[in-house]
Amino acid sequence: MSGMREFFTVDQRRLSFLDFGGSGVPILAFHGSFSEASVFAPLAEALAPQWRVLALDQRGHGESDRTESYERADFVADIEAFHRHLGLGPVAILGHSLGGVNAYQYVARHPDRATALIIEDVCAVMDADWTFTTQLPRKAPTREALTSAIGWTAPYFECSIRQFDDGWDYSFGIEDTVLSQKALNGDHWSDWESVTCPTLLIRGTDSEVLAPDHAREMVARRAGQAQLVELPAGHVVHHDVPDEFAAAVRTFLSQLPTV
Repeated sequence: MSGMREFFTVDQRRLSFLDFGGSGVPILAFHGSFSEASVFAPLAEALAPQWRVLALDQRGHGESDRTESYERADFVADIEAFHRHLGLGPVAILGHSLGGVNAYQYVARHPDRATALIIEDVCAVMDADWTFTTQLPRKAPTREALTSAIGWTAPYFECSIRQFDDGWDYSFGIEDTVLSQKALNGDHWSDWESVTCPTLLIRGTDSEVLAPDHAREMVARRAGQAQLVELPAGHVVHHDVPDEFAAAVRTFLSQLPTV
């Protein structure tokens, strides 16, 4: 399932998204750093036909324009513009890592726009290290050469590697990603605690981002509203265990009172 690519313009910037189609209930999905909308293709296929996934290439990623600013408010405003462009009422919203913080901050600011929230492996207090980003290998003559240079993390970059006129590179910018990661850091407890809709927090048991104690505190601070599912995976749960991830999302969605 590849999805239909569409575009819309916000403040003279072009944003792109994939609509995986179908007549199911819409769910908006937001990827993490180094990624893009196409990463949700397996999830969209697993959730169909009950759910229709619409995934945004967030600013600086995929086919969306790069920009000069990657502040928290910028990402949240893009989600608002995306939601408005689609002309949808309240929907379920899913986000991984960077997209997870973007998602819960959007829902915190627009509680009437979300029926449910699914957050994949990200914290309420962020302390990202962008050293990995700055050390990523740059352009290479072939896809194979670039993936070889990336090393064991190459599978996580699969959907974000493109051929350009001067070689193979990423669909995100290194400098853009560093700016985004710097702006991502901070204490976001107030946003997390402001969310009032049913919430699923998914953590990879081998995650180096979301510690088990922090995940449990996130759920405890929203007792009765949030639940935690831990799966045998690293930080990118949807990649490491796609079937188990999809099953957890499907089970949660099926229990929503509005569905």
